[in-house]
Amino acid sequence: MEKIAIIMDSTAYLSEDLKKELDIRTVYLNLIIDNNSYKEVIDMPLDKYHEYLRNPNNSFPTTSQPAIGEVVSCLEKLKEEGYTDVIAIALSSGISGTFTSYSVAGLMVDGLNVHPFDSEVSCRPEGYYAIKAAKLIKEGKTSSEIISALNEMKKVSDAYFMADDLSHLQRSGRLSGAQAVVGSLLQVKPLLHFDDKVIVPFQKIRTYKKVVSRMFELFDEYYKQHEGEHITVCVLHVDALDKAEEIKKYVEENYSNVTVDIDGISPVISTHLGLGAVAIGWTIL
Repeated sequence: MEKIAIIMDSTAYLSEDLKKELDIRTVYLNLIIDNNSYKEVIDMPLDKYHEYLRNPNNSFPTTSQPAIGEVVSCLEKLKEEGYTDVIAIALSSGISGTFTSYSVAGLMVDGLNVHPFDSEVSCRPEGYYAIKAAKLIKEGKTSSEIISALNEMKKVSDAYFMADDLSHLQRSGRLSGAQAVVGSLLQVKPLLHFDDKVIVPFQKIRTYKKVVSRMFELFDEYYKQHEGEHITVCVLHVDALDKAEEIKKYVEENYSNVTVDIDGISPVISTHLGLGAVAIGWTIL
């Protein structure tokens, strides 16, 4: 009989209390600043990182996937605890090598079946897959049934991001320098989403207000298709709690029977989106 564990990466950014309650283990991505490596959340908490980003004189960070050794250590500990199988949930393989790290590390730990799952997204929308997996484990589902259910969940999940400062997207290679300059001059706020596992512009819109309006239009279409199901929405931000609270308030006031979570965006993903970014995602849990 299978004994199934769950691991996810730190960009999913679930609270410590929730991870403890659902017994979800975490491996951490890294921030590289001036040739020094910091585990996000642990060595570089979100509030401290926001302070770093606010200073224009600081060097621009880079990011890296969890070290293979850390993943192997996590898997070995799970094996020692008697687990036979691990559902390993990763942020999109199009923006990180974390999924590959799971696959390679799994081959290095004998007697443990590792099932890497590419969420094709990041942040709290990725975390929802871990939450779903935990529920399915409690229901007695097998590892293959869980992976199948998570793949079905992808069909009813989506997420959209808005970067307030285009320079971060440009410096991290998501936007060309010319696009960033022109976009800033024209007040373009690109609405971004994951397509084929990478972050790409979904629509180029002028002004923040119009971007948020478009987010609401997209959610309204989704709500009409899934009304009556357990719709869960996350509103995320990079040091923009006031904006996030306004979006959360709108959703709660205009749609019934919807669970709305509000949270920050992890330091690694904040690196690419920059201060002031907001995001909205939804799924059926």
